[in-house]
Amino acid sequence: MKVEEIQTKKTNSLSQELSRLNLLREDAIRLYYYMVLTREFENSILKLYRQGKIIGGAYTGNGNEATSVGSSYALGKTDYLFPMHRDIGAHFVKGQTPYQLYLQHLARGSGFTRGRDGTGHYADTELRIYGNISHLAAMIPLANGVALALKNRKEDSVVLNYIGDGGCNVGDFHEALAMASVMKLPLILIIENNQFAYSTPLHKQYACENLSDRAIGYGIPGVTVDGTDILQVYAETRKAVDRARAGDGPSLIESVTMRMHGHSAHDDASYVPKEMYEIWNKRDPIRQFERKLFDWGILDEDENTKMFEEINHTLTTSAEDAVKEPYPHGSEVTDGVFAKK
Repeated sequence: MKVEEIQTKKTNSLSQELSRLNLLREDAIRLYYYMVLTREFENSILKLYRQGKIIGGAYTGNGNEATSVGSSYALGKTDYLFPMHRDIGAHFVKGQTPYQLYLQHLARGSGFTRGRDGTGHYADTELRIYGNISHLAAMIPLANGVALALKNRKEDSVVLNYIGDGGCNVGDFHEALAMASVMKLPLILIIENNQFAYSTPLHKQYACENLSDRAIGYGIPGVTVDGTDILQVYAETRKAVDRARAGDGPSLIESVTMRMHGHSAHDDASYVPKEMYEIWNKRDPIRQFERKLFDWGILDEDENTKMFEEINHTLTTSAEDAVKEPYPHGSEVTDGVFAKK
């Protein structure tokens, strides 16, 4: 086969794949951009943590980028997002900037929680983002509440919520899905199955073959997707979003991936077998999609290098600016704690 014929075949494959998903070439670039931005941002968060500039916990979603970016890309501007601490990619897709997230992680007075918190426990009401709650499954009943309000108001919006493989064994998960299914709430719940609930492996968590199998007990659709394949994640989430928006109720999506770092920056993940990392490293979601874009002729080495340089320049300047911002003033310590007369 001639080179021209090979290239034509690749181009046709690209066109068919993107057309099937109602995506443009520009969308493919954006999906890749957001995944790279997410990983580079989180790498910088780890550096700031090790420098002592971030106090408390520092969490990353290394290995989860295709899940957070691919799923949130299926949302519209008026839809609601209830992300977890490994879903920074969803924050970016929804419109938050690295500078805003640095302010939050650095606990600066101008951050979302005005220095009261240094992780993802915050809300950005303008973008309709409501951050995670510890313990994590407690998010789902709240997401239900928003979904119920949308239904009662007859608003054309949906709610996307995430939970981990460990969190989906908590009572709130079952109670919330029972309610959402009976009331046909516009909720999409994604289980991020990243192999470990902190240090507990999958085989010690549940006996069913797939976590999505639980959906049948609630009478709702359930599907398991390759969480390292961003187009597959997007496609299934888009179906669930369309279903919810049409009034047909909730869906459960299990995204199978791997948490490539410890639970947080302080955790060396010594309990994870090295061979697992070796296997999942070959399925890295960013490198997988990068190869696809190269094969499809959407991206070349020079463009890729330029993208990384631009992202890292943005992150460096944003972090430097955020570090210069002051912590909250001591006189504000009771703001939001006690009612003012």
